Amino acid sequence: MIEDFKTAMKNEFEMSDLGLLNYFLGMEINQQEEGISLSQECYAKKLLEKFNMKDCTSMRTPLVPQGKTQSEEKEFADAQVYRSLVGGLLYLTATRPDLMFSASYLSRYLKEPKVRHFKEVKRVLRYIQGTLNLGLMFTAVKEPRLIGYSDSDWG
Repeated sequence: MIEDFKTAMKNEFEMSDLGLLNYFLGMEINQQEEGISLSQECYAKKLLEKFNMKDCTSMRTPLVPQGKTQSEEKEFADAQVYRSLVGGLLYLTATRPDLMFSASYLSRYLKEPKVRHFKEVKRVLRYIQGTLNLGLMFTAVKEPRLIGYSDSDWG
């Protein structure tokens, strides 16, 4: 059926078969017998390089717990840089659900970011530096189960 579909598409449109999908929109796709893995390691490295953080030390957590940061209310000079950084983080959430809360939280301050928000974004970049190889893995199972986790300390 797949070959018939490819033939029909080639007859209708100008196209060629490039084989298995490996890279698409900044996302690396690795198809194996165990399943399909998705990651954005190259994109994350480019993001770190773009913001001069490729050689930074890594952090174990993306954000400091609320209330633990020093409240610096000075306005950040270049809001465009902040917006670009947060946009990059939001794009990474496609394969990095661990970044979703951080990116969403930091996107609240796109209009008027403060210096402390920029420091928090840089901390997330440090976290990414230490977790570049993380991504999603989809495996084939006979009986799928949905498993959820929560952090009751933050409840």
